[in-house]
Amino acid sequence: MAQEKINWYTFEEVIQLAEQNPKMILVDVYTDWCGWCKKMDKETFTDKQVIAYVNENFYAVKLNAENKKNKFTFRGKEYSEEDMARAMRVRSYPNFVIMDAAMENITQLPGYREARPFVSALSSLLDKFKN
Repeated sequence: MAQEKINWYTFEEVIQLAEQNPKMILVDVYTDWCGWCKKMDKETFTDKQVIAYVNENFYAVKLNAENKKNKFTFRGKEYSEEDMARAMRVRSYPNFVIMDAAMENITQLPGYREARPFVSALSSLLDKFKN
Protein backbone atom coordinates (compact mmCIF):
# COMPACT_ATOMS: atom_id res chain seq x y z
CA MET A 1 0.00 0.00 0.00
CA ALA A 2 1.31 3.45 -0.89
CA GLN A 3 2.19 5.64 2.02
CA GLU A 4 0.35 8.90 2.38
CA LYS A 5 3.09 10.93 3.95
CA ILE A 6 6.82 11.14 4.38
CA ASN A 7 8.16 9.35 7.44
CA TRP A 8 9.77 12.20 9.37
CA TYR A 9 12.18 11.21 12.12
CA THR A 10 14.02 13.08 14.82
CA PHE A 11 17.78 13.46 14.52
CA GLU A 12 18.24 10.99 17.39
CA GLU A 13 16.08 8.37 15.68
CA VAL A 14 18.01 8.70 12.43
CA ILE A 15 21.36 8.25 14.19
CA GLN A 16 20.13 4.85 15.43
CA LEU A 17 18.33 3.86 12.22
CA ALA A 18 21.36 4.63 10.04
CA GLU A 19 23.53 2.41 12.24
CA GLN A 20 21.14 -0.53 11.91
CA ASN A 21 20.22 -0.03 8.25
CA PRO A 22 22.45 2.44 6.36
CA LYS A 23 20.57 4.85 4.12
CA MET A 24 21.14 8.42 3.00
CA ILE A 25 19.59 11.16 5.11
CA LEU A 26 17.51 14.10 3.91
CA VAL A 27 17.39 16.94 6.42
CA ASP A 28 14.67 19.53 5.82
CA VAL A 29 16.00 22.68 7.51
CA TYR A 30 13.15 25.14 8.01
CA THR A 31 11.88 27.97 10.21
CA ASP A 32 8.37 28.68 11.48
CA TRP A 33 8.17 32.00 9.61
CA CYS A 34 9.37 30.67 6.25
CA GLY A 35 6.57 30.85 3.67
CA TRP A 36 8.41 28.72 1.11
CA CYS A 37 8.94 26.04 3.79
CA LYS A 38 5.19 25.92 4.39
CA LYS A 39 4.57 25.73 0.63
CA MET A 40 7.05 22.83 0.44
CA ASP A 41 5.17 21.02 3.25
CA LYS A 42 1.79 21.67 1.66
CA GLU A 43 2.62 20.93 -1.99
CA THR A 44 5.89 19.08 -2.57
CA PHE A 45 5.89 16.86 0.52
CA THR A 46 2.31 15.73 -0.10
CA ASP A 47 3.08 14.61 -3.67
CA LYS A 48 2.78 10.81 -4.03
CA GLN A 49 5.95 10.51 -6.11
CA VAL A 50 7.96 12.57 -3.59
CA ILE A 51 6.58 10.57 -0.64
CA ALA A 52 7.41 7.24 -2.27
CA TYR A 53 10.88 8.33 -3.37
CA VAL A 54 11.91 9.91 -0.08
CA ASN A 55 10.55 7.06 2.08
CA GLU A 56 12.28 4.45 -0.05
CA ASN A 57 15.68 6.10 -0.37
CA PHE A 58 16.17 8.34 2.65
CA TYR A 59 15.64 8.81 6.34
CA ALA A 60 13.91 12.19 6.43
CA VAL A 61 14.48 14.64 9.29
CA LYS A 62 12.84 17.98 9.98
CA LEU A 63 15.18 20.45 11.64
CA ASN A 64 13.85 23.78 12.91
CA ALA A 65 16.77 26.18 12.44
CA GLU A 66 15.52 28.38 15.27
CA ASN A 67 14.73 25.72 17.88
CA LYS A 68 17.09 26.08 20.84
CA LYS A 69 15.11 23.78 23.16
CA ASN A 70 15.25 20.40 21.43
CA LYS A 71 18.70 19.00 22.33
CA PHE A 72 20.34 15.81 21.15
CA THR A 73 23.79 14.26 21.15
CA PHE A 74 25.60 13.77 17.87
CA ARG A 75 29.15 12.38 17.79
CA GLY A 76 29.58 12.95 21.51
CA LYS A 77 28.55 16.61 21.41
CA GLU A 78 25.24 18.16 22.46
CA TYR A 79 23.39 20.18 19.84
CA SER A 80 20.11 22.05 19.66
CA GLU A 81 18.37 22.03 16.29
CA GLU A 82 19.58 25.61 15.84
CA ASP A 83 23.20 24.58 16.59
CA MET A 84 22.99 21.72 14.10
CA ALA A 85 21.60 23.97 11.34
CA ARG A 86 24.49 26.36 12.00
CA ALA A 87 27.01 23.49 12.01
CA MET A 88 25.61 22.42 8.62
CA ARG A 89 26.18 26.00 7.39
CA VAL A 90 22.55 26.50 6.43
CA ARG A 91 21.83 30.19 5.87
CA SER A 92 18.61 30.18 3.83
CA TYR A 93 15.29 28.34 4.06
CA PRO A 94 14.05 25.95 3.07
CA ASN A 95 17.28 24.07 2.64
CA PHE A 96 17.74 20.34 2.23
CA VAL A 97 20.95 18.90 3.55
CA ILE A 98 21.86 15.49 2.17
CA MET A 99 23.97 13.29 4.41
CA ASP A 100 25.36 9.86 3.71
CA ALA A 101 24.69 6.88 5.97
CA ALA A 102 27.79 7.76 8.00
CA MET A 103 26.06 11.09 8.75
CA GLU A 104 28.57 13.15 6.77
CA ASN A 105 27.18 16.20 4.97
CA ILE A 106 27.37 15.66 1.25
CA THR A 107 25.58 18.63 -0.25
CA GLN A 108 22.72 21.08 0.09
CA LEU A 109 19.72 21.69 -2.11
CA PRO A 110 18.64 25.20 -1.16
CA GLY A 111 15.27 26.74 -1.92
CA TYR A 112 11.73 25.73 -2.73
CA ARG A 113 11.35 22.84 -5.17
CA GLU A 114 8.28 21.55 -6.94
CA ALA A 115 7.68 17.80 -6.74
CA ARG A 116 9.21 16.62 -10.04
CA PRO A 117 12.37 18.78 -9.92
CA PHE A 118 12.82 17.79 -6.26
CA VAL A 119 12.69 14.06 -7.06
CA SER A 120 15.03 14.44 -10.03
CA ALA A 121 17.54 16.46 -7.97
CA LEU A 122 17.51 13.77 -5.26
CA SER A 123 17.69 11.02 -7.85
CA SER A 124 20.72 12.44 -9.65
CA LEU A 125 22.44 12.90 -6.28
CA LEU A 126 21.83 9.28 -5.37
CA ASP A 127 23.16 8.15 -8.74
CA LYS A 128 26.37 10.09 -8.15
CA PHE A 129 26.97 8.55 -4.74
CA LYS A 130 26.10 5.00 -5.64
CA ASN A 131 28.82 4.90 -8.29
